[in-house]
Amino acid sequence: MAKTKIAVLVSGGGTNLQALIDAQGSVLSSGEIALVVSNARGAYALERAKKAGIATETVLKKECGSQEAFETRLMEILDANGIQVIILAGFMTILTERFTAHYPKRILNVHPSLIPAFCGEGFYGLKVHEEALKYGVKVTGATVHFVNEIPDGGEIIAQKAVYIEEGDTPETLQRRVMEQAEWILLPQAAEKICAALVK
Repeated sequence: MAKTKIAVLVSGGGTNLQALIDAQGSVLSSGEIALVVSNARGAYALERAKKAGIATETVLKKECGSQEAFETRLMEILDANGIQVIILAGFMTILTERFTAHYPKRILNVHPSLIPAFCGEGFYGLKVHEEALKYGVKVTGATVHFVNEIPDGGEIIAQKAVYIEEGDTPETLQRRVMEQAEWILLPQAAEKICAALVK
């Protein structure tokens, strides 16, 4: 059976990439990760990809000279590899409308809160969990959404709630949101989108 070809875009350690790799053949059965692209040289996510036998590419914005040239290079690589679905897994670059419009409803991102709470420009990494704790919410979680030109502004695909516990720090909360929501939700959402494309 033909599978939907996925590219995962990464900048760092690649824990969400690992969750997707681990889900291949089980939860994620309609898609396969064909390529991992990093915008940071030496990102540990590239090692994870190599261990899993997945092709990798590195594209650096400063070497491309501009955001436009960077996105053009990314598109060339993705299109040359026949990529149908793109998953942002800790990818620390905001993509412009020119890029996102090239792949309508084909780019997924996971955000570590229940959008529309604690999202948008500047909300990434530990800051999301710091703000949730500061605000005093009792429930947080993760959201998988389509990517458009507005940071965290695309249509929501799936959400999963995680309870905040007494004594949580941003670090403990970040870990629990990953384990209980992100790593479960992202492969499920990827499967949903890939399965629709295979039909």
